[in-house]
Amino acid sequence: MSAPVIVSIAAGSAAERAGLCAGDEIVAVNGTVPRDIIEWRWAVDEPEVELDVRRGGLDQTVLVERRRDEPFGAEVSSAVFDRVRTCDNHCEFCFIYQLPKGMRRSLYLKDDDYRLSFLYGNFTTLTRFTEADLERVITESLSPLHVSIHSTDPMLRSAMLKNQRGAMSLRWLRALLDHGITVRGQIVLCPGVNDGAALEQTLAGVLDRFSELDSLAVVPLGLSRFNCESAMRLHTVDEANAVLDTIERWQQVFLDVLGHRMVFAADEYYLMTGRPFPEASAYEGFSMHEDGIGMARTFEREFNGEADTATGVQRGFFASVDQPPANPAAYTGLRSRQSGPMLSITPRRSAPVGVLTGEFGAQVIAPLVASLGRTDVRVLPVRNEFFGGNIAVTGLMVGADLARVLASEPHGHRYLLPDVCISDGIFLDGMSVDELPRPVEIVATDGMSLRAALEGAA
Repeated sequence: MSAPVIVSIAAGSAAERAGLCAGDEIVAVNGTVPRDIIEWRWAVDEPEVELDVRRGGLDQTVLVERRRDEPFGAEVSSAVFDRVRTCDNHCEFCFIYQLPKGMRRSLYLKDDDYRLSFLYGNFTTLTRFTEADLERVITESLSPLHVSIHSTDPMLRSAMLKNQRGAMSLRWLRALLDHGITVRGQIVLCPGVNDGAALEQTLAGVLDRFSELDSLAVVPLGLSRFNCESAMRLHTVDEANAVLDTIERWQQVFLDVLGHRMVFAADEYYLMTGRPFPEASAYEGFSMHEDGIGMARTFEREFNGEADTATGVQRGFFASVDQPPANPAAYTGLRSRQSGPMLSITPRRSAPVGVLTGEFGAQVIAPLVASLGRTDVRVLPVRNEFFGGNIAVTGLMVGADLARVLASEPHGHRYLLPDVCISDGIFLDGMSVDELPRPVEIVATDGMSLRAALEGAA
């Protein structure tokens, strides 16, 4: 177990008054060694907190006294202080296995930790879940959790996870639901494996055995050019249409029986087939926005001024790896922090604008930009050659692909880059924003922010 390290102290906070400093190692809190940020926040939520601190190799005790309703005021370095529970499944569709060599080591961490499910919205298969975990989840109300279901057929699920425990681990899902824990499910749909009749059986199994699920996301297999599994392939358009037909039919079944639609298809399916997105009301409050469901309709509503507030979006598949949010215990999804402009020298505000986005994002944004009737604004789709395959989401854009596109674009124009693809100015391929061949403006990845950036150029 590694000691959590304080990375920042809020000005005027209880932690500052007590003399805590950035760089202090927390050895114990009230005599107990916290295992993760969840235990840390429970422990410091007291009027008096005694910390055993190691500073410069010397141990000391610090007493922090909090006023009523005053925040503690110290941010620590990570979400999990003991060892992250790694995944012992060997799913052929796992995206970690599809990464190229040479990326930073943290990106290859394959977790199956219910704590990261609670904190960041990471999906867990529950194959490493235990009685002690169940007791803690229930006692501390760690809700919602996010569970990868894939199939309710025990043998098929075990085969997909390549883990014998996959056949029985959904018993924990039943136990969580029995104790009132909110659970959001996910099915990664692999053509020829768990689609077609198998998908029908899974949805019937959910209705029969797990009807208390909060929601169920159906997302397509993400396939990079580095995938080596012969059984994994892309959806055909006909298969994608069949998936949508199945989901829409089952939505009506769930609506009739349970009073809500339960199962939803990821936006990618509508982009693959060219079918229109469902109306906003069909998303039932956009609770699955973080799972790529309803993002397009949400963005459209924000861009057109039909939403009261902007909805944050995930920074891609690896958002929780290196940069936890400032207060992880306050988050139950994988959200991005808002980033301001990262360069002090930018083109004039009246310059022509290029909006950088992934190929899927371009299909959503281009019609919205066209509706403005602006000849000085263009959308620049960025083909993902780094990952290849069917990877076309904006959150997985990398510096090398952006540099390739920008190199052929004019100097002096404004280039808007969504913050969903960067973490503290660094792309997944390790390239920094400053290394791009043209200056870019970082814009929060929501419709309101894009509209404001464009109107600022008008």
